[in-house]
Amino acid sequence: MPYLIPTRTPLTPEQVEQGFDYLLALQTGGGTYAAGRVEATPELAFVLLRLAEDIIWPVTAVDGKATDLSADSFALDEVGCVLLSALRDWARDSPTTAVLGTARNIIRFIENVIPDPDNHGDTNATLEAMREEHLALAHTAHSAPGAHR
Repeated sequence: MPYLIPTRTPLTPEQVEQGFDYLLALQTGGGTYAAGRVEATPELAFVLLRLAEDIIWPVTAVDGKATDLSADSFALDEVGCVLLSALRDWARDSPTTAVLGTARNIIRFIENVIPDPDNHGDTNATLEAMREEHLALAHTAHSAPGAHR
C-alpha cells in the first residue's frame, strides 16, 4: 500500500552513516556495545525508522506492475505495512527506547529475508553493501541542483 510511505526528503549522508554505524555496532557487539558507541537519541530513532522503511518496504510491497501476484504477495505486503506501522508508533511514542528495537528489527529482517551479496551468510557484509548503496543515494540526492541542504 504505497500511500503508507509518504514522499519525503532523502536522508543526508551523515544520517546514513549514523544509522549504519549503529546497526553495525549492534550486529558486531550487541546492545551494550552499540549503546556505548552511539547515543540513542530521537534523531537516531528517526534515522533508523527511515532506514527500516527504505529496507523493508521495497522487499514487502506489492508491485503494481507485477503480473504474477498471489495471495502470498498481498500477505507479505500487509506484513511489511504492519511492521513499519508498529515501528513508526514506537519511534513516535518513545524515540530513545525505539532505537534499539528498530535496529534489531532491521537486522533480523536482513538476516532472514535479504541474501548477503557474497552468499556467505554474513549480515555485516550485507549491511556494508547497503550502507554503500544508501550513501551513494544520499550523496546524489543532496548534491543535485536545488537539493535540500
